[in-house]
Amino acid sequence: MLSQTSEYALRALTYLASEPETPRTGQAIARKTQVPPGYLAKVLQQLAKAGLVRSQRGVGGGFVLARPPGETSILAVLNAVDPIRRIDRCPLSLPEHARALCALHRRLDDAFGAVEASFRDSTIGDLVRRPQRRGAPPAWPLPAAPVARRRPTKHARRKTATPVREPRRRTPWK
Repeated sequence: MLSQTSEYALRALTYLASEPETPRTGQAIARKTQVPPGYLAKVLQQLAKAGLVRSQRGVGGGFVLARPPGETSILAVLNAVDPIRRIDRCPLSLPEHARALCALHRRLDDAFGAVEASFRDSTIGDLVRRPQRRGAPPAWPLPAAPVARRRPTKHARRKTATPVREPRRRTPWK
């Protein structure tokens, strides 16, 4: 239901909310949230344009939340990067459905509306705090990602270092 862009935006803001006053570089956010750095840069640009994050240049710079985590709704984040699309007319363009949505599309739109209302009432701060349900972990910190192991190269597999030969000195033949 949510796009990958929405997921990445929520991961980034949840990470920033874990320490709201500390600027984080795009590379650090990408590494911690397991989001491709190039894609994250575009997402952060959209979030900055919407006024949800601020960027600071220079030494000690990076991205910070523009407002406290408890004041940023999940819906505001989604609307900044990929809004939930509501159904306002029948996608089939049937003349019988011109005045009102059919039963199917009415139910679908009602479901989208309920999701939208839930996200409107939930904040980024809610994701960082310990959830009310027993045993549910907070959204941050993320569990460590499994490390992909690479096969060592031919040179890395050598057990002993190969001695370096000095170049031969050319001596003139007499």
